[in-house]
Amino acid sequence: MPQVLILMGSDSDAPVMQAAVDALNEFGISSEMTVASAHRSPARVMRLVEDAPGRGVKLFIVGAGAAAHLGGVVAAHSILPVIGVPIDSSALKGLDALLSTVQMPPGVPVATVSIGKPGATNAAVLAAQIIAVGDEAMAKKLHDYKKKLASKVEAAAAKLNQS
Repeated sequence: MPQVLILMGSDSDAPVMQAAVDALNEFGISSEMTVASAHRSPARVMRLVEDAPGRGVKLFIVGAGAAAHLGGVVAAHSILPVIGVPIDSSALKGLDALLSTVQMPPGVPVATVSIGKPGATNAAVLAAQIIAVGDEAMAKKLHDYKKKLASKVEAAAAKLNQS
């Protein structure tokens, strides 16, 4: 059973959203990724959102480009947290998706991360942080993750100093 349901508006978003899957796997968080379009398959979106709590889903990560209404639609129909990943799939290079995802009306929040793969990775880290609120083992994994990030910086600084 997935803890995180990853939705994307198009299968062309899969290479970006795979970064979320990879990061979730690093934390040992189960996930499922599928395509569901707010505009082209609204009934599918509704079915996935309605079925999610009964399947053990704790939150959604939603990637969408262009008009990017998918995150908002999911948030409008669920009390579970929604993390939006703007996809840079249009002529505006994701700015349109960013604005569509972040500019939600009061009471319908979509936690929005940066555009593209870095945002997908951050969405997974944020998901781990949300889960860690009630899970000590996940909190430990996050502490270890942060230490690993710091170690990479130290190694890069040492390598630069040797040059």
